[in-house]
Amino acid sequence: MSSTGHGVSRLSSRLSLRPSLLVVVFVIVAAMAIVAQGARAELKIDITRGIVEPTPIAIFPFSGEQQKEQSIGRKISDVIAADLVRSGLFRSIDQAAFVQEKLDSNSTPRFGDWRVVGAEALVHGSTTLEDSRLKVEFRLWDVAAEQQLVGRVYQTAPSNWRRIAHIVADAIYKRITGEDGYFDTRIVYVAESGLQTQRVKRLAIMDQDGENHRFLTDGRELVLTPRFSPSLQEITYMSYRDGAPRVYIKNIDTGREEMVGSFPGMTFSPRFSADGTLLIMSMSEDGNSEIYTVDVRTREKMQLTKSSAIDTSPSFSPDGKQIVFNSDRGGSQQLYVMDADGANVRRLSHGSGRYATPVWSPRGDLIAFTKIHRGNFYIGVMRPDGTGERLLTKGFHVEGPTWAPNGRVLMYFQKDRTDEAGGGGRSLLYSVDLTGQNKKLVATPMDASDPAWSPLIP
Repeated sequence: MSSTGHGVSRLSSRLSLRPSLLVVVFVIVAAMAIVAQGARAELKIDITRGIVEPTPIAIFPFSGEQQKEQSIGRKISDVIAADLVRSGLFRSIDQAAFVQEKLDSNSTPRFGDWRVVGAEALVHGSTTLEDSRLKVEFRLWDVAAEQQLVGRVYQTAPSNWRRIAHIVADAIYKRITGEDGYFDTRIVYVAESGLQTQRVKRLAIMDQDGENHRFLTDGRELVLTPRFSPSLQEITYMSYRDGAPRVYIKNIDTGREEMVGSFPGMTFSPRFSADGTLLIMSMSEDGNSEIYTVDVRTREKMQLTKSSAIDTSPSFSPDGKQIVFNSDRGGSQQLYVMDADGANVRRLSHGSGRYATPVWSPRGDLIAFTKIHRGNFYIGVMRPDGTGERLLTKGFHVEGPTWAPNGRVLMYFQKDRTDEAGGGGRSLLYSVDLTGQNKKLVATPMDASDPAWSPLIP
C-alpha cells in the first residue's frame, strides 16, 4: 500500500477574477490513502499526434449540504463538462449510467464502479457557501491507476461560479494533456444587425463559451477589427467616428477610452505588439498602403515598409522580433515576413491562390491565415518558414482567424451567401482545432464577425 500523504498544502498564488475580487487556490495533497494498481501508465492525452479518440470522463455533480449549494454545484459540473467536450478531446459519460450514487469531495471513489461505465478519468467536488463566499473543492482521478491527479480549493464571490468552472476545466485539461487550457478566456467581436445594405456594427464581448455577453459600443458608429492587448484589460479597434477612420484603445472593464490617432487616408487592422507597447497597422495614402507602428505612450509613428505595393494585415511574432503581413508586391497577394524594424523582407507563402489576414500563434510555431483559391475561402496554418501548409476548414466566405492562448484552437467568422432578394448572408463565429476535425459553432445573439481571443484571464 502506498500513500500520497496527508493534509493540505497552500499555494500562495492568487488569481484575479475582476479588479478587487480574488480567488485563493489551495492544492489538496490527499486526505486518504490510495491503493495503486501496479505500475500503470499515467492517464495522458498526446494532442500533438493529431486526431485522437476523445477520452471518456465522468463528471459527478458537485455536492452541497444546502439546496442552493447543490444547485451551484450542478451548474459548475455542467460548465466543466461542456468546456471539456467542446475541446473535442473528452467525452462526458451520461450521469444516468453512474453506479456510485454518492460522492463528495472527501470520499474515495469506488474505482470499480467507474471502470464498469468506461470512465478513464473522474471529477468530483463540493460547493459550500460561508459568509457570502463560495468555496469550491474538486478532485481529478485517474480511474485505471486509482490515483488522484489534481485536487484544489477555490474561494470567491458566489456570482463568480461560472468562472470557477472554467478555471477547473483548464486545470483538468492541463493535467491530462500537458498543455495550458483556454476556457478561462473572453472573446471580443463585431456584432452585426440590420439589412446588408445598412449594417449596424457594435463591439461586443463574451466568455469563450458565449456566456456573459455584453455590448461595448452602441452602434451609432461603424467599428472594425477589435484586438486584445497582452495586458488583457484593453482592446484596440477601428471606428469611423464623425466619418473619419480613427484608432482607439478601450479598457473593457472600466469603459475608459482614448484615441490613439486620426490618421490621413485609410487605416486598417491595428494590432498590439507582443509587449503591448506598440500598435502595428497599415495606413493608406494616395492609394498606397504601408505598414507603420505607433508607440502607445508617445504616439510616435514609424514607417516599416516602403514600396509601391499594398502592404497590410501585420502581426507580430510572440517574441516581438518578426512581423508577418500580406502584400501584392510579387504580383499576387501573398504572405511575407520581415524583421521588427522592417528589414529583411522575404516571401513566406508559395501555394496557389491568394493569402490574407495572417496572425502568429501565441506559441510561435505556426501562422494562421485566410486563403482564397478558385472561389473558395479557407482557414489554414503554416510554419513560420512557409513550410507545412495545412487547410483546416473552407466555406463560401471564411475569414479572420484568431488564436486561443494555448495555440491549439482557432476562431474565425463564416459568412453565408446572400440570395437574390437580398436576404441570407448571415455571419457567424466558429472554432476549429489544428486537426481541422473539431469545428464548433460559437453561439452569439446576433450575426458576428472579426473575433479576437483574449489571453487567459490573470
